[in-house]
This record gives sequence, C-alpha cells and structure tokens, in this order.
Amino acid sequence: MNRDEPGGVKQAPEMRYSIIVPAYNEERFLPATLQALSRAMAAVPGAGEIIVVDNNSSDHTATVAREHGARVVFEAINQISRARNAGAAMARGPYLVFVDADTLVGPDTLRLALDALGGGAICGGGARVSMNHPKRLPHAAVAAWNFVSRHSRLAAGCFLFCRRDAFEAIGGFSLKVYASEEIWLSVALGRWGRVREQQFVILDRAVSTSGRKIDWFSPGAIAKQVLIFLVFPLAVRSKRFCGAWYTRPNDNGG
Repeated sequence: MNRDEPGGVKQAPEMRYSIIVPAYNEERFLPATLQALSRAMAAVPGAGEIIVVDNNSSDHTATVAREHGARVVFEAINQISRARNAGAAMARGPYLVFVDADTLVGPDTLRLALDALGGGAICGGGARVSMNHPKRLPHAAVAAWNFVSRHSRLAAGCFLFCRRDAFEAIGGFSLKVYASEEIWLSVALGRWGRVREQQFVILDRAVSTSGRKIDWFSPGAIAKQVLIFLVFPLAVRSKRFCGAWYTRPNDNGG
C-alpha cells in the first residue's frame, strides 16, 4: 500500500524486482515477450520493472520496447554479457530476473522465482526450457539440456534469476566470454551461495523459447558451432566463433 508523503503526494511503491531483457535486433520477438512479462507481473505481488537493453540494434528494438512500457538502456558494445550487466546496473530491485527477448515467462514461474529469492535460502536459479518449434530434433536437444540443467544446477540464459547482492558480489556476467555466460554465472552463484548456506536451484516450471536459431541456420552450421565448442571450449572467448549468438537474418552480426 502506498503511503502519503507530507503534502498529499503518494510515494512510489518499493521496487521488489527488475526483469532485464538483452536485445539485439529483436523487434520481431520482443512484443510477445514483453506482453507475456506484463501479464506475469500483474499476477504476482510487489512492484517490478522491465529493462530492455538495446545492444546496438539497427532495427526498431528500442521503439518497440518503449511502446510496451519498458525502460530502455543502450549498450554500444555488442556482447550479451555486457548487455545483461548494463541492465543490472540500472535495476532498482533487490531481485534480478534475466529473460531472453524470444522467451515467454508465465505467472507461476515468475512467482516461484521471486518467492524462492524472498525465502532467504536460495541465491538464484533457473527453470526448465520448452521450445515452440515444429521440428522434433530441437525438442530432443532441449530435453537433454533440461536433464543436464537439473542435475548440474546450471540455468539456461533464457531465464535466470538471482539476488542482486549475490550478482554484484561475483562481478556479474563474465566479460571474457561471448556465449555461455549463463553457465559461468550459474557456477559462480552456486559457489557464492554454498558459503552462505544458500542454494542455486532449477525450478520445476518451464519457460517457452522460440528455437529461432533452427530457422536461421542450417543443420550443418549448427553442428559446426557445437563441434567448435566441444573441441575448443575457449572459443567462447572470441566473438568470431560465436556467430549463432550475434548474427541475425539480413545483417552482418553487429
């Protein structure tokens, strides 16, 4: 409930959480993501905000974000870690939720994440992933990821939540990598939490992601990308070898 300040001016409600959406040329997928987030936020208690980080887009990403009521932050260097960190730096809530621009989050998932952080025994976590795509092979890959995620306690980048103090204590997302930044953060948060008897968890709820890379790249190109990381894990430190994360149809990858 808002309390009146002297003079009859109402104080803004205290911010409970901030949702951060990194976005590079996302005008196509962003509206559905922001609409789903708005519905989810309306169904959970406490004030929240959406911050869209325009990661040097050449389309109307920033305009679309503003039209849907999001705060917009600009990050000129095209790197997912930098975009996520830029949003976190502007966040006003003690709880941070990172959502990809092509991911739909339901009210139950958001509520569980915020309640988990509010309970004091959990420092962060993720959720299961489902994919909205007609092909069968991507669903098998997602099922394999969900198994690894649950047993290794690694969050997918499309949905990751954490306490802000924990995020700041570990230095945020690593600027040394151009992909897999969510894996490094999951490990660091888990380590931070264990010292404080807090857990990093994977919720038994799913968020829905588009699987758009299946449409953008050929099976051969995807297999090549996976093979590079399997043979040369440190390739994630070079943007050159992370094209699947930085290339959009009809552009040059930023």
